[in-house]
Amino acid sequence: MAAPMSRAVWGYCGRGWSRVMRLGQLLGLRSSWPGSPLGARLLSQEKRATETHFGFETVSEEEKGSKVYQVFESVAKKYDVMNDAMTLGIHRFWKDFLLWKMHPFPGTQLVDVAGGTGDIAFRFLNYVQTQHRRKQKRQLRAQQNLSWEEIAQKYQNEEDSLHSSHVVVCDINKEMLKIGKQKAYAQGYKTGLAWVLGDAEELPFDDDKFDVYTIAFGIRNVTHMDRALQEAHRVLKPGGQFLCLEFSQVNNLLVSRLYDLYSFQVIPVLGEVIAGDWKAYQYLVESIRRFPSQEEFKEMIEDAGFQKVTYENLTSGIVAVHSGFKL
Repeated sequence: MAAPMSRAVWGYCGRGWSRVMRLGQLLGLRSSWPGSPLGARLLSQEKRATETHFGFETVSEEEKGSKVYQVFESVAKKYDVMNDAMTLGIHRFWKDFLLWKMHPFPGTQLVDVAGGTGDIAFRFLNYVQTQHRRKQKRQLRAQQNLSWEEIAQKYQNEEDSLHSSHVVVCDINKEMLKIGKQKAYAQGYKTGLAWVLGDAEELPFDDDKFDVYTIAFGIRNVTHMDRALQEAHRVLKPGGQFLCLEFSQVNNLLVSRLYDLYSFQVIPVLGEVIAGDWKAYQYLVESIRRFPSQEEFKEMIEDAGFQKVTYENLTSGIVAVHSGFKL
């Protein structure tokens, strides 16, 4: 009797365990038993989820962050020179267009993420001051009775020329921030500017703090772009503007082939000659190739909560400006 009873008990338990497993699968529950097919499949998915690309390599997400940091630490001192060499100076036009697209109003609070060397920040300050001086000239024409001393005082008041506008440059790389601060000192930028060490995926700012968020040629180096976009949405005020300047996928076949030839054959050589780092620029070129298409990135921005999302192609589609609003 013992044997038949044992078989009956095991058969009942087996049927019960099968029901439990099926129920778990229906409810979406995970099995923690690595030996089971479900457990093995989930372990494989989790392993893939923690892997990402670094140029031509497959690396862990933690390793990518460290490698990207080393790239920009290595090229920081020659970063601006390389930008001119790689784009034949056209990057200046792209950044000017970004400011034109922003069209900041007096009192604008801007955060420029991954803005280490200050290119966007300095343009923002110049733009605000230029707009203020134009307004001053119009007012002075209407006030012909002012003395020379009063006119000079109006032009010398730098604080007033910014109209309480302010820009925070946030970058994860200390060396890039160091270069940016040196440039600011050399070019005489003293007010309306702050430098903050911070991660685009976890910004050290309160909610609803800024009027405008910019990121220029930086978001493709972030490990989790969706998190960076969510953070951009979080720190913007309602009605705030998101602006991203980034390389895009070229649709014109001839331009695309020429662009690939230049990117993979010329840019790494320039990186070696000018910055002494072939691998860093080989990674940067590959990161451009792997960046999502314009439409895919537009969807990512919308998924983060932004509305009225658009993109504008520049220079034969090589670069695009994506924009959106937090409504």
